[in-house]
Amino acid sequence: MAPTKPKKKSKDKARDRARAKAAATQPANVNPRELLAQATASLEEGDPETAARIALVAYEHIGEGGRQAGAALSLLGQIHVELGEVDTARAFFAAAVKVDEDGSLPEDIGGGPEKFLWLAQLSDDGGQDSVSWFERGAAALRSQIQTLTESLESRPLTRDAQEAIIAEKRKRLAETLCAVVEVYMTDLSWEEDAEQRCETLITEATMLAPESAETWQTVANVRISQNRTEEAQEALKRGLGLWSDLAPEDPAVPPFPSRVSLVRLLIEVGMEKEAVDVTERLIAEDDRSVEVLYLGGYAKYISGETLKTQGQASDVETWKAFWRSSRKWLTQCLKVFKQEEYEDERLGEHAQDLLNSIKSELGEGAEDGEDGDAWEDTDDEEWEGLDDDEDTEMK
Repeated sequence: MAPTKPKKKSKDKARDRARAKAAATQPANVNPRELLAQATASLEEGDPETAARIALVAYEHIGEGGRQAGAALSLLGQIHVELGEVDTARAFFAAAVKVDEDGSLPEDIGGGPEKFLWLAQLSDDGGQDSVSWFERGAAALRSQIQTLTESLESRPLTRDAQEAIIAEKRKRLAETLCAVVEVYMTDLSWEEDAEQRCETLITEATMLAPESAETWQTVANVRISQNRTEEAQEALKRGLGLWSDLAPEDPAVPPFPSRVSLVRLLIEVGMEKEAVDVTERLIAEDDRSVEVLYLGGYAKYISGETLKTQGQASDVETWKAFWRSSRKWLTQCLKVFKQEEYEDERLGEHAQDLLNSIKSELGEGAEDGEDGDAWEDTDDEEWEGLDDDEDTEMK
């Protein structure tokens, strides 16, 4: 759920530069609401510099006590996240909180939970500080859900639309609770009540959004930490069943980074075939993702190694097929790793170790020396030799 924290830049310099640009281009007559809409459009179009300039003009005209002040401040926070200016973004979100301390104002004027959730994600301290902000965001979401639910009967003509909004709020609340679980599994894992808190949170999350694949992914992560592998597998299967047959553009399909994390969990619980299925979908969306290439190659390597270890004569061609395909994925992974100057050295070293192990058994592949941009893996032969019983036994 949380975005990657951007690289920090100087708060004061960034703010002064943006204010100077805004002052230099301020028109005589402005409509702050229209300017905020323009700034939002610029941000969505990938132009945060222009968005910052327009949003600051709007904020200067609104003033600190204006009705739209919270909306301007929250938007400026989001813009500076995109600019990589974390301190400035945090300052804008903190100012937005002062305008709407409990998230009860309408969202079109900057109310609601988002500023709290951003502050949780951008927290320098992490741990309990992040949890506190997440809890404020969750409280705002619960209040919104209650208000919307209570007004359903009084607005029968818009019931379907309002129920869709409630469902989206419930999903957002479930995501927030799952984010708190992640904090308790990392920064606060030493807390005496960490496990119980996680249980309570994932129970509520699954009740709020049972149709959310990412919720079940969090359940699986908790079960893995408890060494309850079979329950983790069931949770992952349930999550996969919600989207694996959907088209890539379907909104129910989890975001790319979430599915990459899913592959790691699938490998961890011995679901290599499902891991490969997910990586093949991912590679169709981005065939230069170093992590996806590595994970796909790793999953196929493990599948082949398991059959090879069993030592049955009938499995020889099957494990070799797994490793030939793994060799293609890992070779391409290392080519892109070098081209992109990828920073995760441990990933690169492990990919190279796996590739060396395969080559010691099978030798060099035809893919060695090819242009990485032309890479494509079209071999599905490795799964053809396994019926359902053999596949289950391999896991």
